[in-house]
Formats: sequence, structure tokens, C-alpha cells
Amino acid sequence: MMQKLPYLGIALLLGACASTGHAPAPVPDLPQAFAEAAEPDAVVPAEDWWGAFGSDELSSLVAAALAANPDLAIAAERVLQAEAQVSIAGASLFPSLDFAAGSSHRETREDGASWQSDAASSAALSASYELDLWGKNASGLRSAEAVLRASRFDQETVRLTLITGVANAYFQVLSLRGRLAVARDNLLIAERVLAVVDSRVRNGAASALDLARQQAGVLALRAALPPLELQERQTLFALAILLGRTPEGFEAAASSVTALAVPRVAPGLPAQLLVRRPDLASAEAQLAAANADVDAARAALLPSIGLTGSAGLASNVLLNFLNSPTATLAIGAALLQPIFDGGRLRAQVDVATSRERELVENYRKVILAALADVESALAAGGRTAAQELLQEQVVEQARVALRLAEIRYREGADDLLTVLDAQRTLFQGEDQLAQIRLARLQSSVGLFKALGGAWQIP
Repeated sequence: MMQKLPYLGIALLLGACASTGHAPAPVPDLPQAFAEAAEPDAVVPAEDWWGAFGSDELSSLVAAALAANPDLAIAAERVLQAEAQVSIAGASLFPSLDFAAGSSHRETREDGASWQSDAASSAALSASYELDLWGKNASGLRSAEAVLRASRFDQETVRLTLITGVANAYFQVLSLRGRLAVARDNLLIAERVLAVVDSRVRNGAASALDLARQQAGVLALRAALPPLELQERQTLFALAILLGRTPEGFEAAASSVTALAVPRVAPGLPAQLLVRRPDLASAEAQLAAANADVDAARAALLPSIGLTGSAGLASNVLLNFLNSPTATLAIGAALLQPIFDGGRLRAQVDVATSRERELVENYRKVILAALADVESALAAGGRTAAQELLQEQVVEQARVALRLAEIRYREGADDLLTVLDAQRTLFQGEDQLAQIRLARLQSSVGLFKALGGAWQIP
């Protein structure tokens, strides 16, 4: 035994020299600053960034979604599964120890002879250990740990997507309610004009054609209500699903987006995205796992050494080791070197290497996509703000034009076509303003999401 110890020490030394690191993820050249400038007085996102919109109802909806959304619960279970896989992979670095015990009794009789009894009992403790000379098992553990990190980052991505989904759905519900209010107000205006036209027709100051035209306009406005009501209901039901609730009985109290604030968000530097977005962190962790898989596949081509040992007692008495038991002790080592496997192990190395190259390109792709997300959100935020100001002026002038057109029509200075055109312009302008306000809110949410909210790599 003492003569074998030096060889065991050499084997352990070789195992300590095995590869345990991984190559850093390649990062493409990042710009010094974003092309789109941030809005004035922009602030860095807070941890509860959705509260910057100034809606207590939105905050309560987000809290409810984080507590009961099925997708978030699924992501949490995947993290638990990844933690278990780390435990499985780490177990290969330790010896395995087994205990076996048994007892038997046998009766035999030769032809014409009497019965002979034979009893036996045994108990053995056995151990086995594979020397991780080339870091195969360590690489497997490293891969499992990287997958665990990726699953945790994926969970954060699901959380961020859920919050932005709740905010966007909530804003869309309020926007549709605002558009419905605009449509109903315009319907009242059209009905008021219809009463004027009807009076003029009865007095012979207008033709039946004017009355038919105005009635058609009123009917068109009434027909525009059901599609908006359907969209509002469907969006509200979708919001309920995000909260993990049934659509039946679910309601949102607010009725318009005009009371909401539009936060101004500071994007920071492009390089900061690498530590602020969980999807980028997940892509890097997946690349680290692929790198470890390459090491494990290469190590599988090299020899492996397994150590075994056992100790036990045996007795020829049933369930009794006190009657002159026989003690056994054994220790052994085995060397295994693949010689021919039809190219299977080499192919596994090729697969792992190709997978690593694929994830390198995927990592570069998600970085570029993240930069584009921020740029698009910044561009949308600035331009929709300017568009909203201009549209508010359009709506104000359309109201003035309709008021003057009604006055001139009553006095007989203009025909009904002028009034109809003014009504149509006002309705379209107010409806467009409601949609622009929604787009501005959604662009702000999109910027929060593109920046990863307030998340940072722990």
C-alpha cells in the first residue's frame, strides 16, 4: 500500500492542473454614447420604476402580477431545477459510498439422501472514485453553475417583461377608454348639429339632403363605438391574465391616460447595458456553459482512472456475524482509455465547439439588439412628445373651426358640408391625440425595459 501512495499523489497533482477557467465573452465595440439624446431633466430608473408614472393603481397591478403570474412561477421552478442540476454535477467530484448487506438460507438434498442446510450472511462497505485528471467533472460542474446563472437571469427577464406587459396593457385600456369618451363627445356634437339641421329643414331653410348627410354622420359615429368597446374589453381581459386572475369580474378604475405622468429616463452609457440587462447576462452565462461543455468533451478523449475499495464481513450463519466471520478488504485502480468508438467522442467535441461559436454570435447579436432597443425608445420618446404638443394645437384649432362652422351654418353663410368637414377633423384630431399619448407612454415603458429597469448584475 505504501508503494502505491506516490502514484496516487501524482494522479491527484495532475487533477489539480486540469482546466477550471473559461474564456471571457467577446464584446463588440460599443459606442461612447447613444446617438439619440436623452430628454432634459432625465433621471436614472429607480427600483420601483413603474411608480414614476404616478398611478397607484398601476403599482397595485404590478404587485399583484409579481405575486400570481404563472410565467414568473414557471421561471422560478426552472431556477430550482437548475440548482438541482448543480448538485448532481457536483456529486461527481466526490467519492461514492455504498453499503450492502444480505443473508440467505438454502436447503438441498441429493437423491436418496437427507436434507442439507446451508446459510450465509454478508455485509460490505464499498467506495469508488474517479480521478478528475483532466477536469471533465469539474467542467461539468462549471457548466451546470453557468446554466444556473442563466436561469436566474432568465427569471429576471421574465419579471421585467411581465412588468412592462402590465404597464402597456394598463395604458392601452385607459387609452381606449379615453378614445371612447372622445367618440361619445363627438357623437353628442353630431346629434346637436343634427337637431339644428332638422329645424332648418322643417323651416325650409335647408334641404332634405343636408338632413340625410348629417344623419349618416351620426350613424357613422355610433358605429365607431362598438369596435373600441370590444378592444377595451379584450385588453382588460389580457391584463387580468397577466395578473394570474380570471377575466370575470376584473376591472380597472381609471378612465384616461391624461392624469398619468411621463417620466424622463436617463439611459446612461452604452457599455452599462452589459450589466443592466438580464438577457445579456443570460447570453453570457450560456456562453460560459458552452465553453465548459467544450472542456468536458475534450477531456472525455483522455484516459480516466477510477479507484475502488471495499471492506466487509461474511459468515456461514444466518443473520449472525459473531460466529467466526470472514473479513475481506480490497482496493483497486482501473485505467480506461477510449481506443475506437466510431468517432463519437470526436463528434461530441465538434458539436460542443460549434455550439460555443453559435453562442458567441448570439451574444454579439443580443448586444446589438439591446443598443437598437435603447436608441429606438429614445427616438420614440422625444418625437412623440413633440408630436403630442403639435397635435394638441391641431385639436384646439379644430374645435374653433367647428364652433365657427356651426355659427355660419345657422346664419346660412355656409353649407352643411363645411360643418361635416369640421366635425370629421375634430373627431380624427382628438382620436389621434389619444393614440399619440399612448405611444408616448409606451415609448417610456420601452425605454425602461431596454435599459433593464433598475436591475444590475449582483
